[in-house]
Amino acid sequence: MFRLLRPLLALCSLALLAAPARADQQDIAAAARGVVRVVLVATDGGDAYFVGHGSGLAVAPDKVLTNAHVVELTRSEKNLVIGVIPSEGRKSYGGRVVAYSPGNDLALIQLEEGSLPVSTFYAGALGDGQSVTAIGYPGTVDRAQGLSLQQMIEPMGTVKTNGTVSSGRSTRSFDTILHTAPLAAGNSGGPLVDECGRVLGVNSFGSVSDGNDAEFGFAVSWREISSFLRQAGVSATHTIVPCRSMAEAEAAAAALDQGDRDRTEQSERAHAEQQRDAMQKARDQAERDIIAARENFMAGSAALLALAVLGIGAGGLFYTQGKEKQAIWWLGGGGALLLGALLLFLLRPGFSDLEARIDAPIDTGSTSNNAYAWAGDNVCRIDLNRSRVTVSQPIDRPFNWQDGGCVNRDTQFLSEGSRWRRTLAPNDANFVAEQIFDPASGQLVVRRWLPDPDTMAKARALVEKAQVKGCFADADKRTVLATLESDLRALLNGPPNERLVHRCQKGRLTVDE
Repeated sequence: MFRLLRPLLALCSLALLAAPARADQQDIAAAARGVVRVVLVATDGGDAYFVGHGSGLAVAPDKVLTNAHVVELTRSEKNLVIGVIPSEGRKSYGGRVVAYSPGNDLALIQLEEGSLPVSTFYAGALGDGQSVTAIGYPGTVDRAQGLSLQQMIEPMGTVKTNGTVSSGRSTRSFDTILHTAPLAAGNSGGPLVDECGRVLGVNSFGSVSDGNDAEFGFAVSWREISSFLRQAGVSATHTIVPCRSMAEAEAAAAALDQGDRDRTEQSERAHAEQQRDAMQKARDQAERDIIAARENFMAGSAALLALAVLGIGAGGLFYTQGKEKQAIWWLGGGGALLLGALLLFLLRPGFSDLEARIDAPIDTGSTSNNAYAWAGDNVCRIDLNRSRVTVSQPIDRPFNWQDGGCVNRDTQFLSEGSRWRRTLAPNDANFVAEQIFDPASGQLVVRRWLPDPDTMAKARALVEKAQVKGCFADADKRTVLATLESDLRALLNGPPNERLVHRCQKGRLTVDE
């Protein structure tokens, strides 16, 4: 029965590998943290009146991108103020328009204070029918919930709607992305993101439906956005690495690792066979050398024996003739030659010392990285085939390694078996990163989580309390660092958003890199 099921199971496995897995929803949640509500409020003395609102996304910690039509009234109505309301946290911020482009419906708002999680754009080609999500603050939802002005100017979660890209159509005035994710008034200025949470465009407007037709949305494309931000002096974070799920990345890495192991095994088998052949040739040569040496010894022994017979015969002849002195010399010489012949015969090489005579071939196999001197400057180059990249720039990184786990002269790693590990929660970034270095393979893996603000604050508090900066060999400090590592990993529920795999080698990054 099992033999009959085996082909079916194999086909099912292939189908699962071939089918694209959906990206993790936590990436969409992470992308939503950079989305804000942009509120216009009119002031009249001590009174404030709600005028309207839209959505926006952070393109720098202190700058928000939105639609020009969202803030259009502020150009003519001087009593209007702009409020920027994050999706998470407890504070709201004021802002002012610093760049305005009605031609492609884009505007840039400068925060008066505060800092926001920055969005990452996808600058690659879009696929027809690919899944997208619109994130923002549709007014229909606000009205359905009966939100007051006070509630609308407090941090509140975003609304997400799903659809697909319908490529091939754009507006005539500027470049847009046509999609089917439902939009409503208030979504304007919010991002349209892919399954990895990267921003594809900024939602601008939707088609009008009488209730019978399908509705479509139009988002300002990256081409328009990049030009606008460049002119405004903003360098937006962007990537061209296609989106894939963590499961896809891990499956691809496992397949590549298996291929590497198979090639290594084949290489080792071929090398072992070469070594066996070389050893056999060395053994054959040693046997031929022994046979040749034995023949030489035997020939020498026979020659000495012949001369010894002649010498002894001559000595006997001289003795019979009464020439005792000559007889002694010849008999002595013949005896010495006889002794030499016997010694040559007895000392002829035997096959018992064959192993000692084998000239073993030198092993020319490649040396393992287990013995590689990583100390000093290294370059760790990202391996996109084994990585899952969402919001980070896929760049190579310098990696100065010192014995004892000191990295880049300022970060202490801890040894865990054959690998070294360190988890970081930077104050100037909204992620927690776990770095794992394996000296045996020269592989550096960086796993990044994009947690919510509360978790990020807890992680930073743990780091601040531990006070384990720099590199050190002190056992007490390493104990504190080990406790910090354990506490940080306990905060990180679920899989990481990113898995960046690097291959390290000796060298230094150049200025161009």
